[in-house]
Amino acid sequence: MPEMVRLSKINKSFGKNHVLKDLDLSVRQNEVVSIIGPSGEGKSTILRCINYLEPIDSGEIYVDQELFDPARVNVYKYRQIIGIVFQSFNLFPHLNVTENITLAPRELLKISKKSAYEKAEALLESVGLSDKKSAYPGELSGGQQQRVAIARSLAMDPKVLLLDEITSALDPQLTREVLKTVSDLAGKGMTMIIVTHDIGFCRAVSNRVIFFQDGCVIEEGPPEELLKQPKNERTQKFISEILI
Repeated sequence: MPEMVRLSKINKSFGKNHVLKDLDLSVRQNEVVSIIGPSGEGKSTILRCINYLEPIDSGEIYVDQELFDPARVNVYKYRQIIGIVFQSFNLFPHLNVTENITLAPRELLKISKKSAYEKAEALLESVGLSDKKSAYPGELSGGQQQRVAIARSLAMDPKVLLLDEITSALDPQLTREVLKTVSDLAGKGMTMIIVTHDIGFCRAVSNRVIFFQDGCVIEEGPPEELLKQPKNERTQKFISEILI
């Protein structure tokens, strides 16, 4: 499969804190890659840089084999092809589920209300929430809100979906609900980059796992290898501690 995302020599600092250090990372089309590692090391920053919520200091970002140059590319249109879902669901509380999903396609893609609502219904069916289309976020569980957030992102027809700790605020039952949705997306070929501390979630959905620390990729490989028999000492230490 061709590369869908490639980061080349990416550097990003916050003041004196050099978070990403000549980071090289590539993700193929239809691949699901999970990024794990200690807290506070910059894993979420990787996703925010890909989506250009955080401008990089240096390096190059390629999406679908095209170089992203913020000086030449409309950033808002660029973000339309790179969906991102956060730990906090960020749903509009005053809008119902269908309105949350259809707002961006209608405003940004200028599609008709009828088309937007038809698409929303199909997406809600795909995430198992057809019966919640008129509900408001405050009437939903955390797992249901997260699935609506995923459906909202998918309504923009992204080429890549970035998932940032989307299960960290959920209990095991709600995590299973979201896991099923992500697994279904993987089965349909959605390219995804996932930042997670949930090793079970990581193992279940990933084609490849990356261990990230000190601003760079320390080790990567299939989940059955990296999570069970990591080769690098730092990966071994992290896995042993997180599985205790």
